[in-house]
Amino acid sequence: MSLNILKLCVGADDLSDLQNWQKQLMKTLPAPVHRTRMVPKRIDELLDGGSIYWVIKGVIQVRQAFTDIRVIDDRNGRKACELVFDPELIMVDPTPKRPFQGWRYLKGSEAPKDLKPGSAADDIPPDLHAKLKDAMVW
Repeated sequence: MSLNILKLCVGADDLSDLQNWQKQLMKTLPAPVHRTRMVPKRIDELLDGGSIYWVIKGVIQVRQAFTDIRVIDDRNGRKACELVFDPELIMVDPTPKRPFQGWRYLKGSEAPKDLKPGSAADDIPPDLHAKLKDAMVW
């Protein structure tokens, strides 16, 4: 079972903000990269089929597979990390998520399922889908 990272997409109001940010990055880089001060201790597990799951406006909406995780020194000489992703954004079952700081590990068994392209869920905005899902009482 793969290990993933869950991360808030700070500053993004919707998926297009994430897409535009990464398009800008890829004008000068071969793949999208996100720098973080914390270095994961479980890099090998993350690189063995793991992804980053982006939380946008309180909803897990999309994931990207890791292609590399590089430990670097920041401009102050402290250890930092570059998370490198496959450029493909894979829509997932919109899942509500409360705010948190930094990032969290996410077990593969707990990760939202990928949405199939062209599914009915594509027609519903992710925030509405998440609210409907959260409101369901069994």
